[in-house]
Amino acid sequence: MRSGAPVSARSAIALALLVTILWSSSWVLIRWGLDDEGLPPVTFAALRYGLAAIVLVGWVILREGHRRHQYHVDRGLVARLVTLGIVMYALAQGAQFVALAEQPAATTSLVLSLTPLLVAAGAAVTLAEIPTRAQVAGVALVAGGALLYFAGDLGATLAGMTAASVALGANVAAALLGRNVNREARLPALVITAASMAVGAGVLVFIGIGLEGIPEVSARGWLIIAWLALVNTAIAFTLWNLSLQRLTAVESASINNTMLVQIALLAWVFLGEAPGPVGLLGIALVSGGVYLVQATSWSRATRRGRPAAEVEAERLPD
Repeated sequence: MRSGAPVSARSAIALALLVTILWSSSWVLIRWGLDDEGLPPVTFAALRYGLAAIVLVGWVILREGHRRHQYHVDRGLVARLVTLGIVMYALAQGAQFVALAEQPAATTSLVLSLTPLLVAAGAAVTLAEIPTRAQVAGVALVAGGALLYFAGDLGATLAGMTAASVALGANVAAALLGRNVNREARLPALVITAASMAVGAGVLVFIGIGLEGIPEVSARGWLIIAWLALVNTAIAFTLWNLSLQRLTAVESASINNTMLVQIALLAWVFLGEAPGPVGLLGIALVSGGVYLVQATSWSRATRRGRPAAEVEAERLPD
């Protein structure tokens, strides 16, 4: 069942890139919250995603059109939504907050740069989305460029690397499961985001309060949490799930890895941390790899003498 026409391929790419920009800015805000405000990492994540989930669930309830879809959800889809929430938010985001609290952001980014390679392998097995040779080459360029950029800035700790590794595994699983849920287009992206985030946020609240207690949050801390929750979470994750109705798992994971470059550029512009020649080469490799992954389907359509839009239409769910 289709809940509405999915976005076009180019619109999906644009939405995904917009989301990565928002998520890249989150790393700066998270660092402020952890270092300047002294927020405990898991509870910080719980406050961010808990507030975002409340907003999203409330919005779904107010919209009669989205409330209708609850009657078309079977047990299998419910199970996948619950699993997506636990993996994508409780595990991936919770572990990422812990990793950022324990070691430099560059080290965590280096570990997460392996995501597209693992997603490409997983998508071929679980989703029957076989990447082309050009896409495999593009994914390798993305990972290689990220490695080149961040290789000179390692400050790993055992706790940080453990958390980053958990985040890596959870990110890969979330990319595959998120694509599986969204490509069917059986539910609006808003409903998928609200349901899965509510589950993940509930787990984070339980773990955060149990391990770290209830923190004292300043007015500035609440401003950081509110922006992260409303803009960089509620809106951003909804747009991301909307883009997943069109993009394959490999495509979305490669776009997601542009965050590594964006974070570096944000540090360059706002913090004066200019990359050297090796860093600039890494940025170029990541950018070229993402372009190669995204351009493959369009070049194939041209070689076959058919409009790209016609080829893309065949990928829509029935």
